[in-house]
Amino acid sequence: MTKGKVYLVGAGPGDAKLITLKGLECIKKADVVVYDRLASPRLLRQMKPGARKIYVGKRTERHTMKQEDINKLLVELALEGHVVVRLKGGDPTVFGRVGEEAEELRQHGIEYEIVPGITSSIAVPAYAGIPVTHRNLASSFSVITGHENPEKLDKMIKWDKVTHATGTLVFMMGVAQIGHISAQLLKHGRPASTPVALVRWGTRAEQETLIGTLADIADKVAERDFKPPAVIVVGDVVGQRERLHWAEQMPLFGKRILVTRSRSQASELVDRIEELGGEPYEFPVIETIMPESEEKLAAIREAFARIESYEWVFFTSVNGVEYFFRHLDHSGRDVRCLHRARIAAVGPATIEALRQRGIRSEAPPEKFDAEGMIDAYGEQLLPGQRALLPRGDLARSWLPGTLRERGLEVTELDTYETVLTGEDDEELLDLLQDGKVHAVTFTSSSTVRNLLAVLKRMKVENAAELLNRSAIACIGPQTAKTAEEAGLNVGILAEEATIEGLVAALCAWKAETDGGETGI
Repeated sequence: MTKGKVYLVGAGPGDAKLITLKGLECIKKADVVVYDRLASPRLLRQMKPGARKIYVGKRTERHTMKQEDINKLLVELALEGHVVVRLKGGDPTVFGRVGEEAEELRQHGIEYEIVPGITSSIAVPAYAGIPVTHRNLASSFSVITGHENPEKLDKMIKWDKVTHATGTLVFMMGVAQIGHISAQLLKHGRPASTPVALVRWGTRAEQETLIGTLADIADKVAERDFKPPAVIVVGDVVGQRERLHWAEQMPLFGKRILVTRSRSQASELVDRIEELGGEPYEFPVIETIMPESEEKLAAIREAFARIESYEWVFFTSVNGVEYFFRHLDHSGRDVRCLHRARIAAVGPATIEALRQRGIRSEAPPEKFDAEGMIDAYGEQLLPGQRALLPRGDLARSWLPGTLRERGLEVTELDTYETVLTGEDDEELLDLLQDGKVHAVTFTSSSTVRNLLAVLKRMKVENAAELLNRSAIACIGPQTAKTAEEAGLNVGILAEEATIEGLVAALCAWKAETDGGETGI
């Protein structure tokens, strides 16, 4: 069997977008990803279908797998012929023990590459508004381990030289030893007034900053029960935070928001959450597919055979537009066959989807739902008119029923089907149970039903109770109704049933509910 290859990849400090392009490429082609807890879960969603993920991370006072066993695991996987990514937080060469793993691979004749990452030693302070160097304050910086016990630290670190070696000192993994670190720096000549910052979970939703001095920082850590992982910054550059802190000022800073929309449609919502400083957690629970049953396909063929006879075509979603035009193309026709029809659409996204295909819809209804359509076009809907509704299989029956009541001849077409998707995700369960998902977003009734179904499949006894630990955000009243009927407490409702409306509602919720303490 041909040997595989191992990529020793730095995942960056936590924010999924801070990984390098090469690191992301490695994840996408890997057969197996071996990762620790400092790697963003979002990165694992870039893995190809069927790829394995193996957790080997470490938590304070508990190691999931010893380093020697991790080394052996990498060798075994490569000898089986796999392309393996060893995904490490930060940069793999900065206290990442990459040297030990690479040496083990070399001894077994296994090809490997080291893919650098953005080290937490500079990125985490930057997200707290602290540059590690500054023209007037520090022309150099040191990165020092703080992870060992005091006796071992004193053997490893020459305190008399380190204390004044550079303007800024950055200690990694040193929260438990902050008292000893402060004492040694004071002992060797750093002033008691030297500013100190601890930045916990930097670049992540849990980011928290504690400011003090060498004289009082240990007491402040004890008072706040400030837990690892955190980066410690010592030096005058810490004073820059008061003027330069930026992440905390963003409208959704500190909020992890679950996005349940289909992967093909999630990007707009995910991008807006990120732009506003939030941390999106993608967990698509729906996917749309072409109909498979011959009965539905035959109905579509029949409707398209007489497409020119329709006087109204109602589009109620972007998917409705997308799949309608797929079927239109398959039928060998183009938009000219719609020359007799009036085209009606709900919502700006649906209207834009039509515009991109060269079609201007009727004047948009004020309300972005089926009821709004009837309000807008009611007087123009006449008995005997023929109406086509290309929609999904789970669409509401209200619109076709109302049109029939007005005497229209209505053809409903299931041009696409909505199916349950979503892999079991233990990390998501942990986040939900620990209250670390701050809001759950729903953009359709099907996302509500499917998320509950996926959680039930994951053996959650009371999915609604679990989700109610988070704020529930819905894009519109129909989605909110479905959520409430399922036992969810809807606390965030978009005034306008659009992605931008949902984002605005999330920002308003955050402003109302957050205390706004920044740690400055």
